[in-house]
Formats: sequence, structure tokens, C-alpha cells
Amino acid sequence: MRWIVLLAGLLGAAGVAIGANAAHGLEASLTDQGLPADEIAKRLSNCDVAVRYHMTHTLALLAIGLTTATGNSRRGSSACVFFTLGIALFCGGLYSMVYLGLMGHWAIVPLGGLCFMLGWLCLATLAWGRSHDRNAD
Repeated sequence: MRWIVLLAGLLGAAGVAIGANAAHGLEASLTDQGLPADEIAKRLSNCDVAVRYHMTHTLALLAIGLTTATGNSRRGSSACVFFTLGIALFCGGLYSMVYLGLMGHWAIVPLGGLCFMLGWLCLATLAWGRSHDRNAD
């Protein structure tokens, strides 16, 4: 599905941009804000986790989008929705803590993690056979 490949491209570009900022300017920016060293280390670590999950799930989206049969199935599309929600909630929650110092609602990051798990479980159900996708979805 074209929308999945487009979404993966946009999310991939955003992930690379955030990762580049984290590697080349984030520490100095946090230091300039006068944050203590332990807080800077925590935020850098959180950003690393967020970028890693962001890019991993962006690649999963791309794989689904490039696999026409999977991308056209309801379960494949559901996986894409869950992965996108996971990136928004899990990674977005961590990014807001890293860049803004804002936690937001405490459940945002774990809810994003749950979305990632549900996305992978949707993909796992595809193993039950492609012949069922056309009839059951």
C-alpha cells in the first residue's frame, strides 16, 4: 500500500533527523540549559531508546508496505496502525521528556509500548495463512 510506504519514508526521515540531532547537538543543548550531568545522561539514554524503537518500527512499516499481500490485509493494516501509534506514543513521549523536559501523562510511554506489542501480534497472525486473509479479513 502506497500510504504505508509514504508514512515509512516520512517517519524514517524524522527518525534520522532526531538521531542526528541527538548525536551532534543534544548534549551541548542540554548542558546550555544548566541541567545536571545525571539528568543529561538520562535524557541522552532515553533519546537513544526512542530513536532505536522509532527506526526499528519504521522499517517494519516499510516491510509491510512493500509486501503488497500483507499491506492489503486487515491484519497487516492493523499492524501499521499499531506501529504508528507506538511511534507517536512511546517515542513521542520519550522525545517530549528529552527535548522539553515534559512527562505528560504517565501512561503515554507504556501505552505506546503496548501498541508496539499489538502490532507485532497482528503480524504474527499472518502466519496462519494467506488464504484466510482474503476470506476472513
